[in-house]
Amino acid sequence: MWTRAELKNNAKEFFKYNYWKMVLAALVLSFVGGGGGGVSAGYTRANTDDAGGFNFSGMSPAELGALAVGVLVAVIVVCVVIGALQWFVFNPLIVGAQRFFVVSHYRKAELGELGFAFSRSYLNIVKVMFLRQLYTFLWTLLFIIPGIIKAYEYLMIPYILAENPDIDAKEAFAMSKQMMTGNKWNAFVLELSFFGWMLLSACTCNILAIFWVNPYMYMTLAELYVALKEITYGGGQNPYAQSGGQWNGGGQWNNANPQSGQWNSGSGQWSNPDPQGGQWNNNNPNQWNGGSAQQPNDSGQWNQPNNGNWN
Repeated sequence: MWTRAELKNNAKEFFKYNYWKMVLAALVLSFVGGGGGGVSAGYTRANTDDAGGFNFSGMSPAELGALAVGVLVAVIVVCVVIGALQWFVFNPLIVGAQRFFVVSHYRKAELGELGFAFSRSYLNIVKVMFLRQLYTFLWTLLFIIPGIIKAYEYLMIPYILAENPDIDAKEAFAMSKQMMTGNKWNAFVLELSFFGWMLLSACTCNILAIFWVNPYMYMTLAELYVALKEITYGGGQNPYAQSGGQWNGGGQWNNANPQSGQWNSGSGQWSNPDPQGGQWNNNNPNQWNGGSAQQPNDSGQWNQPNNGNWN
């Protein structure tokens, strides 16, 4: 079972390891998906004595109708533009940013991960993220609370898409629901534990949020995803990988650890507790340097079949 202290400690270690890139990735994520958007409320004055005010009483019914239609059209256009930006630009960036933080658990991630969604199953990511927002909005109409509960139920969907962009929408929702079963309240408390940091950030005009709080929080939530994935699907396996026992382009090992080894994100090395002294070759992830172990072939390398077991 995961604990808040464990997730936060891990996040701080990874944050130090890749500080400036995490700051930039968190800045992007905060801009496209962090917090709620405020709507500036304007007001209309009807003052017949002030020459600078609006005098609606002097307008004919036809003029009032034309004004109302014009305002309605303007509102619709603004909503369509904002919606298009959210669905086709911001949501894919959210998935890419979440992928950056997930990859940071396994290795030093690059900022190129932010554009991941635009090159891999883009339309599927747009569809699933749109459905996530739509369902959350519809549940929110039922007196707010059900919407909050569903928001936490769907919390893992961007992370799931980040690892498997081809996944079917129904399966993505089912996976997120399974991972969050029994964890929604704990996830809420985890986010709430950053409230003090947020208040302190407000006192620094959000400078502290940019350079510490936001990347720290986003990395912690990525650690939550990794922990829930391992708890739900077992043994640190990547349940979204299509091929077993191979190193993929995202920098993750797609199989249960064949030598019971662990990827050390802090040092960027594969740690193997094998008493024979074998070492993972970081320069070539398809090779295993056996150290003092007996080598089974002439080249002195371990053979790696597709099932992930070493001969």
